[in-house]
Amino acid sequence: MPTSPPLQKAALAAAALSLALAALAGCSPKPSYSAQSASATPTLVTLTAAQLQHIRLYTIAPAAFHKTVEASGVVDFDNDQATSVLSPISGPVSRLLVQPGQVVKAGDTLATVDSPDYAAALSAYAKALATARTLRQLADADKDLAAHKGVSQREAQQAQTDAVNAEADRDAALQALVGLNIDPQAIKDVQAGRLAPRIEGKIRSPIAGTVVEKLITPGQLLQAGTTPAFTVANLSKVWVMAQIAGSDIGAIGVGDPASVETGVGPAVTGAVDNIAALVNPDTRAVLARVVVANPGGVLKKQMYVRVKIQSRPATNGLVVPASAVLRDDENLPFVYVAQPGGGFARKHVTLGYATGDQYEVPAGLSAGDKVVVDGAVFVQFMQNQ
Repeated sequence: MPTSPPLQKAALAAAALSLALAALAGCSPKPSYSAQSASATPTLVTLTAAQLQHIRLYTIAPAAFHKTVEASGVVDFDNDQATSVLSPISGPVSRLLVQPGQVVKAGDTLATVDSPDYAAALSAYAKALATARTLRQLADADKDLAAHKGVSQREAQQAQTDAVNAEADRDAALQALVGLNIDPQAIKDVQAGRLAPRIEGKIRSPIAGTVVEKLITPGQLLQAGTTPAFTVANLSKVWVMAQIAGSDIGAIGVGDPASVETGVGPAVTGAVDNIAALVNPDTRAVLARVVVANPGGVLKKQMYVRVKIQSRPATNGLVVPASAVLRDDENLPFVYVAQPGGGFARKHVTLGYATGDQYEVPAGLSAGDKVVVDGAVFVQFMQNQ
């Protein structure tokens, strides 16, 4: 049966309304992925009684602790027990008697030099010695003659003056030999009237230690007082120069214990010996000198190490075990805190100084909070389900 015009108009209006509603539905915004993820990730994690058996809690409470400052460092010689050995005489090197790594005593010969300075110094001493002896004999003879009116008093006094001057020249020549590290036996030979046919200068070690550098070669021409020949250092102790950030300077002091980690073998212990008064303009760090025993010579100059310095004065504050601290996707630290009504909530914290296997927590926790220390990773896994 044909539809009447009024009914036909009503049907057309209904169809138009349906199309409009469909169009509006198609234009409405859909829930984003992040919103779905947020609703899928609960803010409160609840565990079953069986699961709680594997969770251990730690109650936050004020405690006394010692701040630990970590820094990078570089090994250096103990400069109070290391020296650059300069050649005291000029001339070509004739022999090298030691090699790097060799242990020497103070006074040991490191190298010999064919030196005209050496020969000239010995010759000058021999002449001064003979002159002093002769003038002393003449002065003693004139003194005796003056007592018997054999010579004038003035002549006797002049003879005494000449003898004293000659003895001063003799002593100065002897000191010149000592300054050149002349072999004491060679000096005794000169005093006995014997002069060696071949005179050889010697470069001697001024301290006991290890030869760590050899800077000369046979035949090399040396200049007295200017040519570095060897470096000798006592390696039983070394310095570690730690780079301390400006914000950590107030946490350390002279005498604080320190440990040095090389990455090879166990850490070695030492103590802070000095804190620099200047800031490095390039790194904005302050050097703290740590004196460390070096058994076996494990620590080498210019070796990079990790230094941990523990402050001796105790500090009061809140601490949390390191096992309780996790990191979120933005690398921000957080812990799981037990809630009064049950379950665990994620709470971001601010970490301060490390102290052993704990962290200082300046902000984020309060005394009495109970945090998960064993099983925190499991709680995080359950939260992400």
